[in-house]
Amino acid sequence: MGKYDALTKGELLRLLEARDRREATRYGLVWETDGIEAEQALNGDYVALDLVPELCCGPPPWRNLIIEGDNFDALRALRPGFSGKVRCLATDPPYNTGNRDFLYNDRFIDKEDLWRHSKWLEFMFHRLTLARDLLSEDGAAFIHIDDNEVFNLGLLMNKVFGEGNFIANCIWQKMYSPKGTAMHFSDDHEYVLVYSVNRDIWRPNLLPRTDKQDKAYRNPDNDPRGVWKPGDFSARNYYGEGTYAITCPSGRVIPHPPTGNYWRYSKRRMEELNADNRIWWGKDGNNVPAIKRFLSDVKQGIVPQTLWLHEEVGHSQEGKKDIHGIFTFKSSQDVFSTPKPVRLLDRILQLGCSAKDIILDIFAGSGTTGHAVLKANAADGGSRRFVLVSNSEATAEEPDKNLCRDVCAVRLRRVALGYTKADGSEVAGLGGGFAYLRCRRVPVGDLLELDHPAVWTALQLRHLEGITPYDPAAPFQWSEEKDSALCYVPRFRKDDLKALRERVDAAGSVVIYSWQPGLLRQQLRRPLVTHEALPSGLSRPFGLRL
Repeated sequence: MGKYDALTKGELLRLLEARDRREATRYGLVWETDGIEAEQALNGDYVALDLVPELCCGPPPWRNLIIEGDNFDALRALRPGFSGKVRCLATDPPYNTGNRDFLYNDRFIDKEDLWRHSKWLEFMFHRLTLARDLLSEDGAAFIHIDDNEVFNLGLLMNKVFGEGNFIANCIWQKMYSPKGTAMHFSDDHEYVLVYSVNRDIWRPNLLPRTDKQDKAYRNPDNDPRGVWKPGDFSARNYYGEGTYAITCPSGRVIPHPPTGNYWRYSKRRMEELNADNRIWWGKDGNNVPAIKRFLSDVKQGIVPQTLWLHEEVGHSQEGKKDIHGIFTFKSSQDVFSTPKPVRLLDRILQLGCSAKDIILDIFAGSGTTGHAVLKANAADGGSRRFVLVSNSEATAEEPDKNLCRDVCAVRLRRVALGYTKADGSEVAGLGGGFAYLRCRRVPVGDLLELDHPAVWTALQLRHLEGITPYDPAAPFQWSEEKDSALCYVPRFRKDDLKALRERVDAAGSVVIYSWQPGLLRQQLRRPLVTHEALPSGLSRPFGLRL
């Protein structure tokens, strides 16, 4: 019996009226779900990630991932191994312009679709919710958007991350000159919405100081503490001890602060600073005092601002130039219409992660995020890892289209290994590599028949930082990281027991997955060995019930 079956008609009406009152007073974003067709990508299947060795780059183990498939599936497949481990979500979702940029149920949504915004919100909600769960407690999301959905996205991010975790709405100047054909205003900027998982914990990294900023510091008096620059000794804020006469070293008397201002320091504090040679009176000792601000005392970085000018982070034309340098396109239509410049992603990585963090992009497009990660690692020797998810974007009109395989993966392979430009010049590789994976839905009832390579890949993604291909000639699969090991025994055979014991005894802690855990546990009892049963060892972390 259902929980409402025993209620009278009057009780049901009162219950509905109370619910309506609650809904009417609730503030937040609401979109139509009953009037739109259910999204076909939403499903409850298990998702296998099939390794495609011929599309991988560099030698294994691969620490970076490119995943081809719907990002709803990919995010669910990543959840067992990556929950709480991603430091930075940096992604550029479809802007829903109505110009064939947003696919819903394998159809592009156009401007005339009455449910255009609801479909976009429904699509984004499910993916952002899954992506949020992969972020660490000190992680943050950087989401690109333009005017078409910026207001809806802000409210949606409030819903997913919590209004209190809003950090900033950064303005990216995508154009370096006004568009003369604009009807009203030249559209010169886009946005990067920044939300944290926990505002009280997350802090952006400081931006590095530039040579231009440091050139403002000089040392005209040869102060042994190094270069400095003068700072204003007066301020507008009222200060009770900030009004007094000052006598310069030359004997000149300054009777009071500039009109409307106050001295920044009390007379006593001013005398202490002067005794410590921290006040500059000019070469003749006759100037209005200035506080000496030493470069050595300045924070070794700059607090980030919300205005990102193209001189600092690049513009759209630079993004196209980045791609043109790597690919040879037959026509201008083959180029992404709004590619992001690598320097824009450089800025996000500078702010949002350290040299050892995982960066996730669930709308990877041409692979700019991965490019920026490889570039950053090459620059500072870091070990950042990228996880990029991109759909093929194939449609009925273009069934063979595959942006993930033919653009994203090709770009990052060339960037990692090096390539020859159209003019014949050589570009050195940045190093690094990646595993190429494809999503495949598997009904939960078919997990007993899941092929061994897919099992081994899933187990590695859950336990290890790098993955290796399945070796069909080996009696068991084995991989070690630091002081722990992962083992997969596809079929238990006593003939293989001696070799397995030797590997286990030489390792630290070991997790062994098998389809016959009871039998294997009897033969291999060790204090640092954990036995896991299959297929429950796959379905349970995935949130499925057999």
